[in-house]
Amino acid sequence: MNVKDRGVHQRNTVLEHIGRHKLDGIVYFVEDDNIYSLELFESLLEIRKQCLLLFCWYLIHLGYEVIYVGNMTDIDDKIIKRANLKKEDPLLLSNEYCQKFMEDMADLQCLPSTHEPRVSTHMDQIKQMIVTIIDNGYAYEVEGDVYFSVDKISDYGRLSRQKVAKPSEPSWDSPWSSGRPGWHIECSAISAHYLTSSFDMHGDGGGTDLIFPHHENEIAQSSVACSKAKVSYWMHNGHMTKDGKKMSKSLGNVVLIREANMDYHPLVVRYFLMSAHNQSHMDYTKEQLEIASDSVYYIYQTLHDSEKILFPYRRENAEEERSNSAKAQIASDAQNHVSKLHNDFECKISNDLHTPEFLKSSLQDALRFINNTLDMVKKKKSQPSVFQSLDALESEIKELLKILGLLWPPSYLEILESLKEKALKRANIKLDYVLQKIEERVEARKHRDYLKADEIRQDLASKSIIFMDEGEKTVWRLMRPSATPQ
Repeated sequence: MNVKDRGVHQRNTVLEHIGRHKLDGIVYFVEDDNIYSLELFESLLEIRKQCLLLFCWYLIHLGYEVIYVGNMTDIDDKIIKRANLKKEDPLLLSNEYCQKFMEDMADLQCLPSTHEPRVSTHMDQIKQMIVTIIDNGYAYEVEGDVYFSVDKISDYGRLSRQKVAKPSEPSWDSPWSSGRPGWHIECSAISAHYLTSSFDMHGDGGGTDLIFPHHENEIAQSSVACSKAKVSYWMHNGHMTKDGKKMSKSLGNVVLIREANMDYHPLVVRYFLMSAHNQSHMDYTKEQLEIASDSVYYIYQTLHDSEKILFPYRRENAEEERSNSAKAQIASDAQNHVSKLHNDFECKISNDLHTPEFLKSSLQDALRFINNTLDMVKKKKSQPSVFQSLDALESEIKELLKILGLLWPPSYLEILESLKEKALKRANIKLDYVLQKIEERVEARKHRDYLKADEIRQDLASKSIIFMDEGEKTVWRLMRPSATPQ
């Protein structure tokens, strides 16, 4: 009843061996947060599938009622092996990792599941599905193990074997033996329990690797347990690599979510995960994380600058609304940007969740328009309609970022300060050093030593820190994407 190979039963013919998949105890996923490997459970390799949860937010945005089931496989060979090494109870150990995983999900603003079932608490449902499959003639028992008769299904592929539990291992009573879950039946049983045998979407943390044999097994089992079993859409994310190499424990290059969050704001990690299409392979590199950090900073700096400019306008506008005064109309070019942004978002997200196209094109166009408009306001070249335009476009950006899980509760300024703090930490630069360089540059400019002032500015720019002169005051910011000091 586990995921370990064992010798072919001596009574099996070659045909039966190829055409069977052992079924006694069970498997793995619904719309899954699975714990099939403790080493990888908290890693970016596992978390990448959470970008698919963006689809849940998007469906809610479109007006659908979504039931999301996140199954956790909390008992298997690897968990037992790790528990034995640590001299801990396997279920207590897996519970510890489940809790950490949910904390990591919360840190990344992932949509919580409607239901979060664990395999260890759903043995009755799993055993009942096995009984149904046996009664329907598609499985049989041999010495305490239950085998699925794959040869009875013409389009099925290959064998996947499991074993009964050893005396020292966790086990559950069944009509056939005392054992524990294997790998495939778990999904079928738990999904049917919470979503019925026919539901809309099935996603999985293992990505394209699990199309075969896992999902093929799941489809076969579900279809013979219930003739009406059907999943309308199967979703598989691409793999995560690090510096071009597959993430794996053996290579020692697995990146844990909380490790990434120590160096980068969780918002940056989420943006990074959305910066490539969910079905493409994605490479975890420092360069890509820095680009994501710069991009998030640019978004929040733009929104913060806009908020400051709009504050008096919004206060005045609120008073006008109370007095039913007429409002200035939004400028046509701004209205075009609002409409284009909204339409592009729905078009690109509806097109197989194409987040990178939206983040790197439509959103950037809208942010540039806001910054150009802010420059006009600062130069006092704006019309009253400009404020209405800024207000409308900023509101639309905020709404779309909220759907993407990229608009977070703290103020823009708090997010910006946190991004700056982590950037300094990565560069091994103290804030006092930056402030000292600002003072040195101010003094150099006072003494007309512009060469020294430029050298200071260029030195900090090489560390992704840029100085901004705002009247008599100099402030520092992270350098936004493609920005070059002048």
